[in-house]
Amino acid sequence: MLKTMPELSCPQPDGREAPPDDAAAVNALRSAVMRLSRRLKHQRVDESLSPTEMSVLGTLFRCGSATPGELARKEHVQPPSMTRIVAMLEAKGLVRLEAHPDDRRQKVVTQTEQAEAMLEESRRKRNAWLAELASGLDADEWAKLRAAAPVLEKLAQL
Repeated sequence: MLKTMPELSCPQPDGREAPPDDAAAVNALRSAVMRLSRRLKHQRVDESLSPTEMSVLGTLFRCGSATPGELARKEHVQPPSMTRIVAMLEAKGLVRLEAHPDDRRQKVVTQTEQAEAMLEESRRKRNAWLAELASGLDADEWAKLRAAAPVLEKLAQL
């Protein structure tokens, strides 16, 4: 049973304090997401890549080619950090830099077929692990999980 912290409160968008039940739910959600995230990170195919490098490759997979500046914004990192990450990925043969079609001063980052194959294998491994973990859920829990998935995705996109 999850311990709740009734004194914990979360501000609402209008500035009011959230009821303690909402604060406990936010705390439980944060804790569960962090624990699952840490466990999923251990299911990587290529241990030589950092979680940040994997995240950048995932962003390129989902969103397509992007400039380093666009990637920095999407990944919530500073542009100089993204420049270093892209350079490391390029050295590993996972991305290539090409001239921007409209602005020759910029570069466009595109993932390679090697990166796509590695991401697909990683996704298969993580999905299999998560499916095995979730196999112990009953029908009601599965229904709740299916209903929660789009909401969690929406939160992840904010």
